[in-house]
Amino acid sequence: MTTRGMLTLEDLEKQVADGDIDTVIVAFCDMQGRLTGKRISSRLFVDDVAEHGAECCNYLLAVDVDMNTVDGYAISSWEKGYGDMVMTPDMSTLRRVPWLPATALVMADLSWTDGRPVTQAPRGILRAQLDRLDALGLDAVAATELEFMVFDTGFRDAWAAGYRNLKPATDYNIDYAMHASTRMEPLLRDIRLGMDGAGMYCEGVKGECNLGQQEIGFRYEQALVTCDNHTIYKNGAKEIADQHGKSLTFMAKFDESEGNSCHIHISFRGRDGSPEDIAVFADDSDELGMSSMFRSFIAGQLATLREFTLFYAPNINSYKRFAEGSFAPTAVAWGLDNRTCSLRVVGHGQGMRMENRAPGGDVNQYLAVAALIAGGLYGIENKLELEDAVEGNAYTSGADRLPTTLSEAVELFENSKIARDAFGDDVVDHYVNNARVELKAFNAAVTDWERVRGFERL
Repeated sequence: MTTRGMLTLEDLEKQVADGDIDTVIVAFCDMQGRLTGKRISSRLFVDDVAEHGAECCNYLLAVDVDMNTVDGYAISSWEKGYGDMVMTPDMSTLRRVPWLPATALVMADLSWTDGRPVTQAPRGILRAQLDRLDALGLDAVAATELEFMVFDTGFRDAWAAGYRNLKPATDYNIDYAMHASTRMEPLLRDIRLGMDGAGMYCEGVKGECNLGQQEIGFRYEQALVTCDNHTIYKNGAKEIADQHGKSLTFMAKFDESEGNSCHIHISFRGRDGSPEDIAVFADDSDELGMSSMFRSFIAGQLATLREFTLFYAPNINSYKRFAEGSFAPTAVAWGLDNRTCSLRVVGHGQGMRMENRAPGGDVNQYLAVAALIAGGLYGIENKLELEDAVEGNAYTSGADRLPTTLSEAVELFENSKIARDAFGDDVVDHYVNNARVELKAFNAAVTDWERVRGFERL
């Protein structure tokens, strides 16, 4: 039975014939985590694109956030002529888009015109790690907890104002609050129902600490499904906010108060041919209920956390969020239900899992989940021993620290043998270049902070 909102090709063909769907979005996630692609006539999609795919320029994986072409990428340049990639629809992702009239959407994998996969594509990077798991008879299930801040100022007015003096949707800390959050409920309800209608399982919404800050949660799924849903949700939430005359941001640190996190929960499941997966992270005979595989998995996370931080915190702004006493992590440490640690172990039995608290709302979830799998496999394959959990305040524990700047994270990632072995030189070099492009642009920019401090007083 098809999940509500999800479509088979046969469903789509019927709805196209009946005039219920006239547009199909074929899309992928770019380096910056954005939904990118084309709107295609539903008739053309059924007649041709569903089977053969659609082309797009390869510069879409070689631009900065402003869509400027930049140097340093092996896959795309003026010298190479900026040729095509092929977007091949993954028909298992085909769904209705309830907040857009007569529209369906399908996620695509990227390949070159000769059929070779584009290894630098975020979805492809995650697929490669899932293939490593599959060879071991394992699957990954994951959930992303994505926070955002809502403003009563619309997107276009916010842009025109240079994102200054925006009106937050609330006036004070609304963590778990009902009354103030209710002011946003027309928007939040439309987002929740829209995502349910697009095939997702929305669990609910809660207020967070900062002004207008909310978190809408979704039930865990297979890792690739979770990441696809995350991409569609993040884009859709902005589109629905725009329809309400509001705006929202997922940036890791909008102001000096609490940032937007994206905690990622992950566990592995084994397969033995039975209808239910095996909870390979749980062991009732262990005093903490943790299997030896889970212990090595977490040890692998600790061993790779600093080197893989670029995939958890990909932007300059990401590192503003890592502040002591802010519920964003600074220590490379694990703990049992301890929110001061980067890695938090929760649940039991089938629900036994690890939460990585390092990513912010700006994370590219495909890259982050790929890094979690690669780190876990590093620990499992090398049978790493797990150190004792941190009890109490990890901020003052003396544990190693996460990188504090994008520059530091880039150096760690570029020189990481573990990263190069897991992802390949082409992937590492591609994302190192992406980060260095951002650093160069930031270092050349003159900011409001500099003007306020220096215009008159220096």
